[in-house]
Amino acid sequence: MTVQSVQQFANARAVPLVDVSIVMPCLNEAECLATCIENAREASRMIEAAHGLTCEIVVADNGSTDGSQAIALEAGARVEHIGVRGYGAALIGGGLAARGRYIVFGDADGSYDFREACPMIGKLMDGADLCMGSRFQGGIAPGAMPWKNRYIGNPVLTGILNLMFKTRVDDAHCGLRAITRDAFRRLRLSGTGMEFASEMVIKAALQKCTITEVPVTLSPDLRNREPHLRPWRDGWRHLRYLFMLSPTWVFLVPAIVALLFGAVIFGLALLDMLAPGRPTTFGASWTILAGASLGIGHIASLLAIATHLHGVREGFRIASATVRKFERLVTLETMVVGGIALAAVGAIILGLVAADWTSSGYEQPASVVPLVSGTTLLTLGMQTVLGAFLLAIICGNEAHFLGRGLSTSIPNPPLDGKDFREIEQALSQRQQ
Repeated sequence: MTVQSVQQFANARAVPLVDVSIVMPCLNEAECLATCIENAREASRMIEAAHGLTCEIVVADNGSTDGSQAIALEAGARVEHIGVRGYGAALIGGGLAARGRYIVFGDADGSYDFREACPMIGKLMDGADLCMGSRFQGGIAPGAMPWKNRYIGNPVLTGILNLMFKTRVDDAHCGLRAITRDAFRRLRLSGTGMEFASEMVIKAALQKCTITEVPVTLSPDLRNREPHLRPWRDGWRHLRYLFMLSPTWVFLVPAIVALLFGAVIFGLALLDMLAPGRPTTFGASWTILAGASLGIGHIASLLAIATHLHGVREGFRIASATVRKFERLVTLETMVVGGIALAAVGAIILGLVAADWTSSGYEQPASVVPLVSGTTLLTLGMQTVLGAFLLAIICGNEAHFLGRGLSTSIPNPPLDGKDFREIEQALSQRQQ
């Protein structure tokens, strides 16, 4: 295939041919797929009657071996073969292959009523970027959701997600949701498993997308086999993904706690050394612990900045106000100079400690505060220098790593058919 033909194919895949794409992930859903497609057709007629929009149905097949593909084609759906295994991989592939301006995602097990996507499309037409279904608002039929999912898993994970990312959604893991084509491609989703559900909401929040909700109902699925969902395994995948996308909670909050703890203990220890007549509050052990705490807080702060900038460069995060405030002041050079200065002060203090130790006939010093002070400053200085180069590398080998376009979200060009295949290959490599 020539470069020109590849570009023509990509352009063809990038042009929306319909208004709404209803995308279903499919892995051996022969029992219920025809029913779901018929339900999606009813939803298409409702959407056309209510909003005047045309629809298509896309089945993102994830390697079915039970004839699901033939059933989908016979029912009039378009089948996209997604080679990368996983719930999220199927939805990403189906979403990238969708030709509509609006994309509806819903499971192909009969548990969701696609007709309830009609008001979702209305929300998108009114300006929302992502519309989530809320099963807790709409209703959950008896036997449709295990008690541990309904009363523990979903509320806990949604609550943590809302706390970390301020999303304010009732049901972050609902399988029926709608998103604009532009927003979906701007998020550049990559979660191949069930964590895809959380990833979409999180990255939409990080991109400052407008998120809304509508009530939907959940019914028992139509399958005679166990669902693909594994509550404990997939619950952990969701939880770890929340922390992966939140440098604030993984790094910055622990950094602040460690720095405050170390500073308070070290300050009191220093006060004890400078005022020998007052009762001792903290001894040598606490002073050493304070120095270690300051080192931990410092490295955690650097990791928080590094992961934040990584998200900005990847295009799914907007630089915070604090980053924009210091973008002209914090550079590779300023951090290196500052780090060398800290290390030099620490080395001088350690030199004075060594000189005093030798002049006293190698007696044990009266206080460990000077020794811990010099060691801590030397450590913080070297970490600052090394961290500066880490930030520069993450930011594309740029010395001005907090500037040059990183103060706002990096615009993502629309993904096309060629990108679809490239992303599929990248996801496949991740699984190997």
